[in-house]
Order: sequence, then C-alpha cells, then structure tokens
Amino acid sequence: MQLKSTMLGAVLALSLPSLATAQQCGGDFATWRAGVEAEAQSQGVGPAGIAALEGAGIDQKVLNRDRSQRVFTQTFREFANRMISRDRMQRGAANLQKYADVFARGEREYGVPGPVIAGFWALETDFGAVQGDFNTLKALATLSHDCRRPELFRPELIAFLKLVDGGIVSTDITGAWAGEIGQLQVLPSDYLEKGVDGDGDGRVDLKGSAPDAILTAANKLAQLGWKPGEPWLDEVRVPDNLNWAETGRVNKIPRSQWTALGVTNHDGSPLPSDGLMAGLVLPMGHKGPAFLAYDNFDIYLEWNQSLIYTLTAAHLASRYAGAPAFDARNPEEGLQPEMLKVLQQRLQSLGYDVGDVDGILGFNTREAVRQEQLRLGLPADGWPTPALLTGLGE
Repeated sequence: MQLKSTMLGAVLALSLPSLATAQQCGGDFATWRAGVEAEAQSQGVGPAGIAALEGAGIDQKVLNRDRSQRVFTQTFREFANRMISRDRMQRGAANLQKYADVFARGEREYGVPGPVIAGFWALETDFGAVQGDFNTLKALATLSHDCRRPELFRPELIAFLKLVDGGIVSTDITGAWAGEIGQLQVLPSDYLEKGVDGDGDGRVDLKGSAPDAILTAANKLAQLGWKPGEPWLDEVRVPDNLNWAETGRVNKIPRSQWTALGVTNHDGSPLPSDGLMAGLVLPMGHKGPAFLAYDNFDIYLEWNQSLIYTLTAAHLASRYAGAPAFDARNPEEGLQPEMLKVLQQRLQSLGYDVGDVDGILGFNTREAVRQEQLRLGLPADGWPTPALLTGLGE
C-alpha cells in the first residue's frame, strides 16, 4: 500500500506541473489550486505551506475592490489635502521622535531618510492603526485565480505559502485587499526577501513591531535603488513662458538648466546650480502646483504606480522634513472621471495606448494628452481640459 501511494505521488508530481502551466488562472478552482500546489512544491514549499492551500478560496469583496479604485480619480489637490491632515502631521512628528534611533539606523544602514519611511507609514496604515481585515491567503488566491493580473499575484501567493511554511506568519493573518501585510503594507515576497528584525527579538513581525516594519521598508527602498543623500521631491515656482513640452517626470535635465529657464525654489530663491538631474512634474497642469522630481522619486513609483499617491507620499515626507504645504495656485478646470473616459476613448481611436478606459489619469493618458496638446498648439503639460476635448472634436 505504501508503495502504491509513493508511486501515485510520483505520477501526480509529474503531471501537476503541466496543469500549472496550462491553467495559470480562471476555470475550476480545485484544478487551478492543484496547479499552484505543484508549482509551490517545485519551489521548495514544504508540507505546512502546501496544507495552507486547503484554506484558500475566492473572496468576492477582493474582486470588488480590485475593480473599483475610485480614490485615484481624485486630483492631486483633492487627494493630498485629504490625506495630509493635521492629525497625520502631528502623529508623524511624534513617531519620528519616538523611533528616532530606529529611523537613524535605517538611514545609516540603508541610506533612506526617516521622513520618507514615515510618509509611507502614515498613508499606508496610519502608523499601524489600520492594517486591513482581509484574509491574506484568500485575497492572494482570489487575485491569482482571477485572470486580470495573475502574473503579479501568483508569485506572491507562493511567497506567502513560504512564509507560512517557515512559521513566519499564520494562515489567518489579515491585511490589505491586494495581499499586502503589516504596518508598511508590503507584499509577501518583500516580507520574505527583505524582512528585517528591527527590534532584535529573533523574528520579523511586520504587523506588531514598528522597528521591524520601519527597517524592512528602508531595506526595500534601498534595494529598489534609493540614492542616499539625494533629494526626492522639491516644490518649485515656474515662469509663465516656460516651454511646457520640456516638462514631465521622465524629461530630466540638470537643475542648473531649470535655473536658466527661470524655475526657482517655492519661496522664489534660486535653485542649486548643479548637475543633479530632475524632471518638472505638473500634476494639475501649468497653472497648478509644480515639483522637481529626482531619481529618488522614481523609487516611489516602484512602491506604488499612481502618480497622485506617490506625489502625496513624497510631499508628506518633505513636510515631515520641514517643508511647507504646497501652493495649490490656480489650475485650469480639469475633466471629471466620466468626461475623462470620453477623452480616453477618443485617444484610443487616435491610436494611443492609454490602458483601461477607467477615468483615471495615469501615465499613459498623460503622455497621450501631451502629444495631442503639442499637435493642437496647447500648453503641453499633460493636464486634460475641456479645451482639449473641444480641440479633438468632442
């Protein structure tokens, strides 16, 4: 009997990888789960991690959240003013003082300043107070089985099984709807590969230990390429006659050239006349707030791909470091989400890849807007306005 069981296991082990290859997402859940099990075993997940898969299932609430991220239809001014509250400013200052030694260690060992980590900590979980109540196993299983982004979430599900197998987390751990865990909301692969025991208790606890969470975030940002000693974001003033076609995060030129073009610090003082590369970001067009974004700001976008979120997090970090609140100025009227969808459809018809028609002003939509503004003789600042829609015949 034992021999038969062993032979059966060998047959299954040979057949299941082809299942995993054939069915990366969708279809019968039990068949899909068998494929994940085979893939996990091939990556060294042991019995405890494999057994955890029995508790996996589909959570419709996770799918609902994945399909409805309306928070990113807000403008930068709306989102930032809502998220950077007086309470968050006060608690951020208090935590920077309370964990000063931990933040100092983070900068010493990883090169990441405390205010940068504190900004993420504030926005992600209100300093650990709101870490999410979604079962992480079910959230990752749901998003891995779903065919929208399985290439992102299936590896995270297997990383989670490795965490369970190693006794680092339990199967009933909870977090964000997209599978992030802990006070800084990192994905299981980051927990597994970048987790740091900050409090010296011999284990990495990203939910209960602030020092562990802080230093893990510092380690993650460092591995993403953070440049020690360099800035991330500076608010600036821009002249009315600037060539707007030269703006945009990816169009980096030395600060000395921005100075020559009439760009100054937010208070009107001269920028440092050096060769540090920076792009001019205009989240609400050429009449709205303006920021110089450096290479370190690109690391923010590795953490979260939303420009609105990352600008808010980066500006909050600047506030914690002593900068004043940004000047909203007087931006032109933008497009509401439903009209932005109309614009995205029009841009698609013109051959632009704007991603989903979702009413969210993402990078691809901004770049398409810039190109059409150039063609129509409008200020090429990437900010969609009613005038642009009119120019496109809508």
